[in-house]
Amino acid sequence: MSTLQPVPWETPGPLTGPIGVPLVDLLDRVLSTGVVISGDLVIAIADVPLVRLSLHALLSSVSDRVPAPWPDSGPL
Repeated sequence: MSTLQPVPWETPGPLTGPIGVPLVDLLDRVLSTGVVISGDLVIAIADVPLVRLSLHALLSSVSDRVPAPWPDSGPL
């Protein structure tokens, strides 16, 4: 039984195996730049749409250096 080793990012030639990205690095990159998740779900019977759900979400980190866009403590 052979175990697969992740291929490092700095490989000079073509990639020949799975690429490994640590979850911490991926999470750091997503929170530092932000990510938008968007999707639609349509429930239909006999090609007649009955229900449509839309999802739009923004994931980003919060920083003390960036002021809030509202003057008081926020919408909550």
